[in-house]
Amino acid sequence: MFDTVAIPIWAIVLTGLLALVAALDKILLPSVRWFLRRRLERAVERLNTRLERPIQPFKLARRFDTIQRLSYDPEVARAIAEHAAENNIPEQVAFEKAQRYAREIVPGFSAFTYFGFAIRAAKWLSKSLYRVRLGYFDEEALRAVDPEATVIFVINHRSNMDYVLVTWLAAERSALAYAVGEWARVWPLQQLIRALGGYFIRRRQLNPLYRKVLSRYVQMATEGGVTQAMFPEGRLSMDGNLGAPKLGLLSYVIAGFTPGKSREVVFVPVGLNYDRVIEDRVLTRAKDGANGSTRRFRLRPIMILRYLYLHLLLRLRGGFHRFGYAAVSFGAPLSLTAFLERESENTAEALAKELMGRIDHILPVLPVPIMASVIRDRAPLPLPELHAAFEGYLAKIQETGSHVHIPRTDMAYAAEVGLRALTLRGIVETRDGLLQATEKEARLLHYYANMLPKGAADAVSDTSSANQRHKITENP
Repeated sequence: MFDTVAIPIWAIVLTGLLALVAALDKILLPSVRWFLRRRLERAVERLNTRLERPIQPFKLARRFDTIQRLSYDPEVARAIAEHAAENNIPEQVAFEKAQRYAREIVPGFSAFTYFGFAIRAAKWLSKSLYRVRLGYFDEEALRAVDPEATVIFVINHRSNMDYVLVTWLAAERSALAYAVGEWARVWPLQQLIRALGGYFIRRRQLNPLYRKVLSRYVQMATEGGVTQAMFPEGRLSMDGNLGAPKLGLLSYVIAGFTPGKSREVVFVPVGLNYDRVIEDRVLTRAKDGANGSTRRFRLRPIMILRYLYLHLLLRLRGGFHRFGYAAVSFGAPLSLTAFLERESENTAEALAKELMGRIDHILPVLPVPIMASVIRDRAPLPLPELHAAFEGYLAKIQETGSHVHIPRTDMAYAAEVGLRALTLRGIVETRDGLLQATEKEARLLHYYANMLPKGAADAVSDTSSANQRHKITENP
């Protein structure tokens, strides 16, 4: 019984490692996690005192807990049973599928990543690429929104820079949760978006089970008071016009809302415009079918790295000029309760139409879209007549009540800014003393001219028609 037993060194080392792992898992790591979580909770408490709309507990819940809550939700459970019966599969298989959808959708918000890194990065990137301006902004109306209400920013979709701009400009109000398409499910962007509170949604090949899991997550987040941001168009505008709204996310919000019982929901329309959209050529080619028979285009990491390399090279050589102006306007809030009191039929469709109309009304007007409209409608145009034509368009647009950003409050300078941006990119050229669009970039000229709000576009269209009639009269 007391004989010596020889044990190999590797077995002793392995046993020691297993004991260490067990100690870490059962004793040390839980204590460390508890300590770090307490510090994080205190940091969030201090942060919430500075925010107009504090970060809600639902957003701070552990991702695993939210996935479990979503997977075992009674409505999801009914959808699982129906999916299993329709497809003749065991309910456990359908449940695992629902859990996979939940893991795909549910974010893992990190307050440190959002406020410690993302806000600073968004501000730096926005200001390094554009001269950012705040357009229409009714601060009193926004401050009057019930602090307990769920605020949803509803935004037109021009560029992937939209996420960056709105995140930075709304940083003093709250942390935004975005619905992001499948294009962003690439490493490491996917992990970063989840840490920033974004959730991924599929736009194709949807089945009732997936839609139920997604709708319940949106409804839980809305009832939990999570401040959200939605792009009703569902994708980037490929021709510069505001697109037709998709009803999916809005219909989920309405379906989970009961006036007088649910937490109030308030929509804030947001209008964005740019003097230059970074993806403009990709978008217009996709619109014209240059990428094949479909209108899809993919985000390729190699393209991003190549662009960043060329951009850095240009900066180091001192040849980089910012892409002009980017402007953001915040419209008057719309209470969902008040809206439902006057709309009882086709509520999702009516709400989407109302919100898109409000976005169009507050859409900022910048020099490049005005100049693009002038050249599209009046070219070929003698250079001496350019400034007068630009000022005529500008006056008509201002009469519609649109918010126009005039750099340095100087109309002549605004015209120069617009013309320079279009000329440097080869969109317009001067030939025989006449300013006209280049044939190669005609679609880009139309793209930027379409960025005007509908009322402004109609006003300048009337001006253009009158000018054309005048020319015909002079030259019978």
